[in-house]
Amino acid sequence: MRQNPTPAEKKLWQDCLRNFPLRVLRQRPIDNFIVDFYCASLKLVIEIDGESHFTQQGKNYDEERTRILEGYGITVVRFINVDVLQNFEGVCRELEGWIPPTPLGKGGF
Repeated sequence: MRQNPTPAEKKLWQDCLRNFPLRVLRQRPIDNFIVDFYCASLKLVIEIDGESHFTQQGKNYDEERTRILEGYGITVVRFINVDVLQNFEGVCRELEGWIPPTPLGKGGF
């Protein structure tokens, strides 16, 4: 587990996921992997990818890792650092799109 988040991970946590309507965990171990963020109620992994993910070896590793996580019924969503840092609102809107609507009688209208 990394002690220091990347600038993109730190921004996403501080300005979006920390106050997300559903509980999100940072640096969560799942199987033999440590995922950047995990929302158990959505079975959603959120990965923030830097340059090491753009090599062929990195791409192959990510594909295998995603396949294994999907085998557990988990959805993996990936963003690159640049997306988080330069299109932050768009990234947050996409993540908010994963939140199911509130059923009537459960705080809805």
